[in-house]
Amino acid sequence: MAAERRRVAASGVVHFLGRAATVLLVVLGLALAVSWPEAGARAATIPAQDVTVRIKRIEHFSIGRDTDGYGPLTFLGGLEVLSGNRNLGGLSGLIVSDDGSRMLAVTDNALWVEGRIDSNADGRPTNLRDVRIAPMIGPNGIPLLNQDRGDTEAVTLDRRAGELLVSVERVHEIYAFPWPFEPEARGRRVALPEGISHLRSNKGMEAIASVSEGPLAGTLLVIAERGRDNAADMPGFLIGGPRPGTFTVARDASYDATDLAMLPNGDALLLERRFTLRHGIGMRLRLIPAAEIFPGARAVGTVLLEGGFTDQIDNMEGLAVHRDAQGHTVLTVVSDDNRSILQRTLLLRFRLDLP
Repeated sequence: MAAERRRVAASGVVHFLGRAATVLLVVLGLALAVSWPEAGARAATIPAQDVTVRIKRIEHFSIGRDTDGYGPLTFLGGLEVLSGNRNLGGLSGLIVSDDGSRMLAVTDNALWVEGRIDSNADGRPTNLRDVRIAPMIGPNGIPLLNQDRGDTEAVTLDRRAGELLVSVERVHEIYAFPWPFEPEARGRRVALPEGISHLRSNKGMEAIASVSEGPLAGTLLVIAERGRDNAADMPGFLIGGPRPGTFTVARDASYDATDLAMLPNGDALLLERRFTLRHGIGMRLRLIPAAEIFPGARAVGTVLLEGGFTDQIDNMEGLAVHRDAQGHTVLTVVSDDNRSILQRTLLLRFRLDLP
């Protein structure tokens, strides 16, 4: 028994050191990927195509722990998505069908990614299949990637207008595409408030959400990745709706906004990401009540979950919400691997139980 305990302890040390080294490489990889856009991406031509994937199931969120409960969140399970097709990576924004069985993601090089998510009776994801990618087409019939519009970071479904809205970060634009989804359809450019043009080039519209319920119904909610400097709060915009204007979201602990999704009651969930050499990689989910979001406000919200290098995370950038057959609120979170061999494409699911 003592020998077995020593073996397990030694295995744990090796695992920890290996994980720490991996985290360091991921942090360096993220820094390079964020600082330097992919060379030659503007000239690339990527046709619509089916993509073969392999799946590794993730049983627990925390490495080495069997617990699945994290306050109001319960980890349902996850998938690591592997593919020999490099274009599958870079997932940066996400929506899912009403029953959670289908996903539509956008990549950070202006591609659509469709797929079917299989789950068991407990809501645990078991497979991702029928995966297909296609280029986003601009108003002139040319892929956005070929028009210096490839840095697409977020997608949301405007149910009232019957449109998908996609934000392009570096040029501060939003394009609307028809819904139901048609991969060959052309987008149209959406008029935006003048203040959005003053966002930082690579820290712009990272999180958008169309609000269909609650006091903000009819509003397009936009949160920038970062403010004017590392200490500033994150700029927010209320576009259309009953009370258009600007607000800010409190920034702390070096976290940046990466995606936004609305809960059925009209409150907002903000997905945030951190990576520093000091703290390593981090993910955070923050609940922001609708009552905190209005022109001139500084929204703070409540942190529901914070994950680090001892958890099954990567560069988490996409967030979607749906309700399962039992009426539970389910969150789906995906990662942007920057198409790097140092990172992973992950799909994680949590059940949210709030009073």
